Amino acid sequence: MHRILLVEDDPDVAPILEKMLLSAGYHVTKVGTVSAARLLLDHRSHDLLLTDVNLPDGDGIEVADRAKGEGVKTILITGYAFQLPQKELRRHEYLMKPVRSADLVATVERVLGASC
Repeated sequence: MHRILLVEDDPDVAPILEKMLLSAGYHVTKVGTVSAARLLLDHRSHDLLLTDVNLPDGDGIEVADRAKGEGVKTILITGYAFQLPQKELRRHEYLMKPVRSADLVATVERVLGASC
């Protein structure tokens, strides 16, 4: 079972994303801050980081860069993709909010190289 670290601070969005991933058969650890994500990346193994770009204590892109440097696959979730620099969009996969369940699962499967 693939392990996904979900970093989303919106209390309305986080449980919905978590449920979508759990329903698709993934093991999900959910946090809402950059600092919590860093701590988990240091102490637990994850196959994928799925992170919001705008977080209360920092930038989800920084967390994604760090995770990718450690061999963890990454997907950014944002409502502001058109405001991100092009290099960010080329370096990481991304999904636009609001995210449909089918799009989320298909992107996760493609990034992980899995078929469910």
